[in-house]
Amino acid sequence: MLRITLEPRWRLSLEGGAALDANTLLGLLATVESSGSISQAGRELGLSYRHAWGLLQQAERLFGQPLLVRGRGRGSALTELGQKLIWADARIGARLQPLLESLASELEGELGRVQRRRRAVPRLHASHGFAVAALREQLAARQVPVELRYRNSLEAVAALAQGDCELAGFHVPLGEFEGSAARRYLAWLKRDQHLLVQLAVRTQGLFVAPGNPLDLHGLADLRCKGLRFVNRPEGSGTRVLTELLLQREGIAPRAVAGYDNTELTHAAVAAYVASGMADVGIGVQTAAHRFGLHFIPLLKERYFFALPADALERVELRPVLNVLRSPAFRARVAALKGYEAAHTGRVMALADAFSQDR
Repeated sequence: MLRITLEPRWRLSLEGGAALDANTLLGLLATVESSGSISQAGRELGLSYRHAWGLLQQAERLFGQPLLVRGRGRGSALTELGQKLIWADARIGARLQPLLESLASELEGELGRVQRRRRAVPRLHASHGFAVAALREQLAARQVPVELRYRNSLEAVAALAQGDCELAGFHVPLGEFEGSAARRYLAWLKRDQHLLVQLAVRTQGLFVAPGNPLDLHGLADLRCKGLRFVNRPEGSGTRVLTELLLQREGIAPRAVAGYDNTELTHAAVAAYVASGMADVGIGVQTAAHRFGLHFIPLLKERYFFALPADALERVELRPVLNVLRSPAFRARVAALKGYEAAHTGRVMALADAFSQDR
């Protein structure tokens, strides 16, 4: 099965000068930060000490200031500029990863059609999430082709209703907000036309700096003057959740500094907070864990894939459902921080998932 990988690439140079090998530099800085040693970082990246040292010197000449602080017997540490470069690269990766993965999947599908692939390829539209990414990895490992497009939850279920995809990912909070959130999707999903398969239960909460230096405790703290917030875009499930939470707290969205400042994914929100550009954001626990942030739980939610009612009989969907319902995938989801996989792969009717008494 053809796989395409697209990656962002930095280009650093002074006007008219030679370009710096920026991606290698960024990898070197990140590894120096974790190891505290230029020589160790070079070994881990397969670079000679001379090459690594020369690359750092070239970069420092370009920027006009040091990227590392070197101390005898104490190893090496990044300067503020070096750290800014690392966080800028992390934000770029978090922001662009879903877009590039989606485009790569579309290209795989287009080239597959040119190759006159006989078997239809299922189309999966979903908001970007760690369990969705894990599913894509598991499908690729088993040579199961799928065209993946990352888009917000409302767009995904609308695409399913309009026949533009076969699987649509969306998430609904458990508890008091379930009905309000579910109604947005049930406008597109019909009991006689669609089924659901549960992907996971996951925890959403606040991302704050390591150690929680501002001593935040919950959403009510967004009233604090000067607190900088980073949001998710309109139409995303987490944006819907944020609006419901603010409404419960009696906080007007426009009273929250940074409410219109948005990032596309949970990881991008976490990277934004971790780089110090915002004080707080909302997202899944996995993202906070991966960026070393303090996490304040707010609630749990279920993530579903909506499917056509005849999905279990469709030959092209059977391999995808087999992976979703496999013990290996369930274990992969359960290993994600803040995710629960007890019912991963469970197929249910809309009436069973969102019964009136719930």
